[in-house]
Amino acid sequence: MTALYLDADACPVKAEAERVADRFGIEMFVVANGGLRPSAHPRITTVIVDQGPDEADRWIAERCGPGDVVVTGDIPLAAKCIEAGARVLRHNGEAFTQANIGQQLAMRDLMADLRAANPLSQGGGGKGFTKSDRSRFLDALDRELRAALREGAG
Repeated sequence: MTALYLDADACPVKAEAERVADRFGIEMFVVANGGLRPSAHPRITTVIVDQGPDEADRWIAERCGPGDVVVTGDIPLAAKCIEAGARVLRHNGEAFTQANIGQQLAMRDLMADLRAANPLSQGGGGKGFTKSDRSRFLDALDRELRAALREGAG
């Protein structure tokens, strides 16, 4: 049975994911360390995990598998979910795949090393989340859920 897992800490597409999950009639798990208002929708489950590093990631990684879709910006979590057989999307609609996850992990580690080597640098915080990012996410989520449902039926 296909499910949608949302790594909800600092996730800008919760409402969009909920609408898409509702349209597809699938169960959605919104997972965070706290601070979320539970959805009234019967197929949307809000999961509040214990405080601590990577608790939400661990919860998702232990449950997702083939036929599921995970939405996260966390690259190590994406790698675990891909290993488990799930499809994984960033909040802007970019897919993490078996073909690109190694490069994503290496780039993440390189950037962490560069930041650590220059403690006086002023972090830029990255670019803002745009309407086109939201639109790309909706298109990608629709496509991945259709593929996941076909995969789950096969």
